[in-house]
Amino acid sequence: MMTVRKTTDRYGSLSIGLHWIMLLLLIAVYACIELRVFFPKGSDLRTGLKTWHFMLGLSVFVLASLRLTARLTNPVDLIELAMPWWSKFLSKAMQITLYVFMIGMPLAGWLLLSAEGKPIPFFGLQLPALIGESKDLAELIKEIHATSGTVGYFLIGLHALAALFHHYVLKDSTLTRMLPKRG
Repeated sequence: MMTVRKTTDRYGSLSIGLHWIMLLLLIAVYACIELRVFFPKGSDLRTGLKTWHFMLGLSVFVLASLRLTARLTNPVDLIELAMPWWSKFLSKAMQITLYVFMIGMPLAGWLLLSAEGKPIPFFGLQLPALIGESKDLAELIKEIHATSGTVGYFLIGLHALAALFHHYVLKDSTLTRMLPKRG
């Protein structure tokens, strides 16, 4: 049976599905921007990878907003693990930080394209610029976006390590409650 809402022992199928789709999207976003450097500037392949980076990044924004909406409309955390207060605090801080990252990074990318005066592609659509063209502002946003992208690697890695730590060291259900049901 597919559960959209959380139960006392696992997240609902909507939360689980969105979680893993987000991971795949983030991998694709990072892959596109990292692989572009292997192709000459101005080449079709490099331009295509950058375009896919933009579109997939905006997809992260859309899905993160959907996830946040689903989370806010189902705020009761029925899954309660026996953890010390500091562990619960760190867990909540990481969740908030990841949401800020998943919403803030695509917005920064959108702002960057806007400030550069470039089109904002989204699967056949051209989204409107959020701000006017400004070379100085574009440079600042580009620096913030690039630095935040590097920080993102660490956030995602730390999130994964925490889940593995809970599973293999603490032997609790933190990881398994977010895995799709088998069978």
